[in-house]
Amino acid sequence: MDAIQALCQIEEQREFEFTADDFVHIQEFMLRETGISLSERKTSMVYGRLARRLRRTGIDNFCEYFDLVRSDLDERVAFINALTTNKTQFFREKHHFDFLSNVLVPEWQQKNKHRIRIWSAGCSTGEEPYTIASSLAAHGLLTAPYDSRILATDLDTQVLDVGRNGTYGIEACKVIPDKELKHGFIRGRGSKQELLKAKPLLQKHIAFKQLNLMATWPHKGPLDAIFCRNVMIYFEREVQQELIYRFWEKLGSGGILFIGHSESIGEMGSRFDNLGQTMFRKP
Repeated sequence: MDAIQALCQIEEQREFEFTADDFVHIQEFMLRETGISLSERKTSMVYGRLARRLRRTGIDNFCEYFDLVRSDLDERVAFINALTTNKTQFFREKHHFDFLSNVLVPEWQQKNKHRIRIWSAGCSTGEEPYTIASSLAAHGLLTAPYDSRILATDLDTQVLDVGRNGTYGIEACKVIPDKELKHGFIRGRGSKQELLKAKPLLQKHIAFKQLNLMATWPHKGPLDAIFCRNVMIYFEREVQQELIYRFWEKLGSGGILFIGHSESIGEMGSRFDNLGQTMFRKP
């Protein structure tokens, strides 16, 4: 508590008083509702993001604002959105998509496997599921006889709206390989020439849905691949292990779990074959 108090007092000229108790209440609420663990070093980030909500609601103290969060569903959603980190990019950790294109796709084709189900858990603004979809499109897996579906979920409703729209700045798309770019995206014209939009073929194969990973997962398995990358780093160790077990349950035999480069599956490693480079296959 002393460390939090010190961090809360660093900026004496803050617009709103922000006490150690305020931060602890926010920590506890986020952990309970989302499983996300906010460390003490996030104090300034939490203040900065929530101060905008106080201004927006016309409230002048965190105690009153937190009462609103507890009682008003819309503000609770805005509160969680504000504290969710959404860093992402196309073809991030490219070796995962090389494996998808060069190993998984040929496996599925050789086995005449036409039903493909992939989950992008923590999809943020959609770059990951569109990367997956463009990779499948480049190999013909988004057209008959294939029945491919990608579920893209996130806690933040605002980033899901961006994903559903499927429009991105051309700079962000420069990392997309030519083949996937050709099959997956259309460049804008005129005033929109600096934008790229996902083709309808990709969009119709991706379902964007809000989902709290700590809640019940309504979708059924078995899944062929789960991408949950750079998401579990925000959860406590016990929660991470629970999530990995639930991912294992959802995967079909031979299904692949992709995680972030700084993440591990810990004790759950005995249930998977470790393929290296943060890729794990369910036997």
